[in-house]
Amino acid sequence: MNPITIALIALVAFFAGMEGILDEWQFHQPLVACTLIGLVSGHLAEGIMLGGSLQLIALGWANIGAAVAPDAALASVASAIIMVLALSDSSVDVTNAINTSIALAVPLSVAGLFLTMIVRTLAIPVVHAMDAAADRADFAGVERWQVMAIAMQGVRIAIPAAALCFVPAEAVTSALNAMPAWLSGGMAVGGGMVAAVGYAMVINMMATPEVWPFFVLGFVLAALSQLTLIALGAIGVCLALIYLGLKEVAASGGGARTGSGDPLGDILDNY
Repeated sequence: MNPITIALIALVAFFAGMEGILDEWQFHQPLVACTLIGLVSGHLAEGIMLGGSLQLIALGWANIGAAVAPDAALASVASAIIMVLALSDSSVDVTNAINTSIALAVPLSVAGLFLTMIVRTLAIPVVHAMDAAADRADFAGVERWQVMAIAMQGVRIAIPAAALCFVPAEAVTSALNAMPAWLSGGMAVGGGMVAAVGYAMVINMMATPEVWPFFVLGFVLAALSQLTLIALGAIGVCLALIYLGLKEVAASGGGARTGSGDPLGDILDNY
């Protein structure tokens, strides 16, 4: 990689690390981080493909109580860099490079948790410095220390990302080419299963008796090859609007008349 590309990748990684804490512009999400790295490295289409696949995995990643979710920022940035290094050789299969990057994303996310714990431990003196600045009514000092603490999270991702950029591309491509067919095929299957686990985690959090029919209907419609993604999205929006409208009718008691509490059943009975 040339120095400009490495600098841009480190900048994207820095923002992704900060967004893992701020959670405002979503730079840490796989779809955004991988796309940006693909853009600055000249592999935009492959970055979007990798980011979309990793986003399906990260759908169910969330901090619940004391349980900390895997680090999506490091997983996205590092796997995208590995993919870019692999694709530097035109003889490498794109699908194989993406599947390998997906398989490496999960262990990389666990490594990101370890780095997060280190940075949070180092941030403890920063918090004490902020308290001391607040006691002095030094609001500018509080802001400076806060920016420093957030920047530490960005450096947490930028340093590993920059280090990966200096790995020889020949080493990555040689490793991919040396992988036997059973291993590359297993990574492809494993990547698909991990995406299914992400879906399952989301369904486990969202599923209610009222929502299950929409899940089933969505899977049935997705199996129809004649429907495009735009058509499926339009159907989903229409179903959501119908559900919200019927819910408002039920909450208002059906307007002037009183129903049975089942607005859809009342509509069908009127016919």
